[in-house]
Amino acid sequence: MSIQALRADGSTVSYTDRRRWLWSLSLAWPLMPVAACLLAVRLNDATWYWATLLVWYVIVPIIDHLLPADASNPPPELVPQLDADLYYRILPCLTVPIHYFTLFFTAWVVGTQDLPWHAILGLALSVGVVNGLAINTGHELGHKKTKTERWLAKVVLAVVGYGHFFIEHNRGHHKDVATPEDPATSKMGQSIYAFACSEIPGAIRRAWDAEKTRLARSNRGPWTFDNEVLQPLFITVPLYAGLIAAFGWVMLPFLLVQVFWGWFGILTSANYIEHYGLLRQKLENGRYEPCQPHHSWNSNHVMSNVILFNLQRHSDHHANPTRRYQSLRSFENLPELPSGYPLMFGMALIPPLWFAVMNPRLLEIHGGDLSRISIEPSKRAGILARYGAAADAPSGA
Repeated sequence: MSIQALRADGSTVSYTDRRRWLWSLSLAWPLMPVAACLLAVRLNDATWYWATLLVWYVIVPIIDHLLPADASNPPPELVPQLDADLYYRILPCLTVPIHYFTLFFTAWVVGTQDLPWHAILGLALSVGVVNGLAINTGHELGHKKTKTERWLAKVVLAVVGYGHFFIEHNRGHHKDVATPEDPATSKMGQSIYAFACSEIPGAIRRAWDAEKTRLARSNRGPWTFDNEVLQPLFITVPLYAGLIAAFGWVMLPFLLVQVFWGWFGILTSANYIEHYGLLRQKLENGRYEPCQPHHSWNSNHVMSNVILFNLQRHSDHHANPTRRYQSLRSFENLPELPSGYPLMFGMALIPPLWFAVMNPRLLEIHGGDLSRISIEPSKRAGILARYGAAADAPSGA
């Protein structure tokens, strides 16, 4: 479907979103664990409970590399039409109840079927993947200005118990991104495991402090229904308690594993790769330069971008946080990931492999100038020795 508009000079500009109908795959993806359960029962084979992980970490990357990368951009004159298109706007909203259905269905399977422990583990990790992507849906909706979308952001974040993201990401990460002050920005030489130890508690602490400060301005304490960190918890706690009451204590390890993998395997992994080693420079006034597209790693791989509502066009997202996913642009000369997020997430779990792939890229985009790179302090001496940099190069940390 082509859309058109007139330029200021009177000429006509048109644009066709070649991925328009592919975006609907975002509705099918959260149902992957449900499909896996049905196949496992139909074929009487418990290995199918691991199918979602195979698709995410293997099949999607293969499709990413079989399809040509898409760096096409909508003309700026047509962005208002794209943003107003109800089709694009409704897709993230429709995924919200689907995430809840998947959690209820898989909990029913675990609670009522006689599954071996490895099947429960595979299913819990699979639900963790898709519910971790619920955080991505909350990310898309939480940046919007309508009350409905912002309310739905909190609802979908509650499914994996990560409601504080609504505050932390918008008021914390976007302000401090690519600076040493941001616990959600990883440093060169820092493993994902070391990063998680500061990123996960740092996100909770920053969100709580932000809401505590906001409420204090109106002489209110943090323990109130108006606290937007607590609001999603008022959904998560009764939701999980209800599942445990309905299906027994087997729900406890099932829920804990899916929460862990949603937090660490998806959200922490995304934060880790999105700004790895990138650094905003300090200005003479002591402030950091404004966030620019080159302060984020970008990817134009089609399949993973469709599943992730274009999250991988992260550079434009940080430059224009309220821009809707279908309108995010690609720029030339950006830091580019060698693959889409699923493969990069898996690579990050093996630090030597991650460093071997990403450190040379990081150095290349900065011309070997380590003063423009954020370096993990504990690894600084080794990095300087390995890459032959001057010992007095600023660390950015």
